[in-house]
Amino acid sequence: MKVLVGMSGGVDSSVAAFLLKEQGCEVIGATMSHWGKSDIFTNLEKKIALKPLAHTHGACLCPDEKEDIEQAKKVCNKLKIEHFVIDCSRDYEEIVLKYFKNEYMQGKTPNPCVRCNRFIKFGVFPDLARKSGIEFDKFATGHYAKIEEKDGRFFLKRGINPQKDQSYFLYGLTQEQLSKTLLPLGNYTKDEIRNIARKCGFETADKPDSQDFYNGDYNDILEAEPKKGNIVDINGKILGTHNGFWNYTIGQRKGIGVAAAAPLYVKELRNDTNEVVVAYKNDSLNEGLIAGNISFNFEKLPETFKCDVKIRSAQEPRHAIITFLDNGKIKAVFEELQNPIAPGQSAVFYDGDTVIGGGIIESVF
Repeated sequence: MKVLVGMSGGVDSSVAAFLLKEQGCEVIGATMSHWGKSDIFTNLEKKIALKPLAHTHGACLCPDEKEDIEQAKKVCNKLKIEHFVIDCSRDYEEIVLKYFKNEYMQGKTPNPCVRCNRFIKFGVFPDLARKSGIEFDKFATGHYAKIEEKDGRFFLKRGINPQKDQSYFLYGLTQEQLSKTLLPLGNYTKDEIRNIARKCGFETADKPDSQDFYNGDYNDILEAEPKKGNIVDINGKILGTHNGFWNYTIGQRKGIGVAAAAPLYVKELRNDTNEVVVAYKNDSLNEGLIAGNISFNFEKLPETFKCDVKIRSAQEPRHAIITFLDNGKIKAVFEELQNPIAPGQSAVFYDGDTVIGGGIIESVF
């Protein structure tokens, strides 16, 4: 079997390539280049140049991708496999960066990693590799998740290490994508992967994990001019002012800039009025959510069913009742009140370790 491995220059993809070669696969390495030369990248690079390297290095969106490409190339040389660089910058800008900017400026909290995985890493990237003449049967990455086939249908499952499970970020993969994908790290812990990398002599063995989509100030990407607005409570009373609602996140407690008898939490961001709505803890909690852009791994599901729902990547799933709505969206009502839920984030549904599906949170109640 010929397998194209997406090599990020990190330890996970390095070991993924090694494991697949050990299994007898004919492995080819490829690294996705997504830092382009258009204005959005050049302007961002200028801003990054004015800040300490620690604020931007180690993130997915970083101008230093040449270092990652070199690391990936070294690993491929050590494994004696071919290595290619695939330029995905134009699609990345259109599909991920512009989406991120547009959603943020609407008062939402988008998850660029979810969108990038579905449309770029498991879509544009392998497609462009094929178009460039690289022949392969399967595509593989170093994500900590599993794919299982049953009766001709493919199911995404959580990795065995709860702290590193990345199924939340992959829920949007289609049946076609899942059928063509290998995830060789799903049954390993991070420590096991690092130990394998050390035994292989990979320089990536102790390389820190990528921490975020972007480690700097999101204003660098949004390019929004300061715009003074009001901070209000749930009754509309003005408590203070701000310089742009996009500088706040749902659920934020610290740094709001308003003094109160008890801690205040950001409950809502109103882009139409440039208002930041805050509330005390009990008034900030949510009972449920409405999600759209739904993706499911199962052919048929009951109109109403119970499952576990994950509304943040670092949070354990919470029990909820899911109901299909007439407009194709779903409603999730939780058994217990939840901390402020952010529209724009993904809600991912689980049956034990199996991903049922997920969608983008549109509103909360």
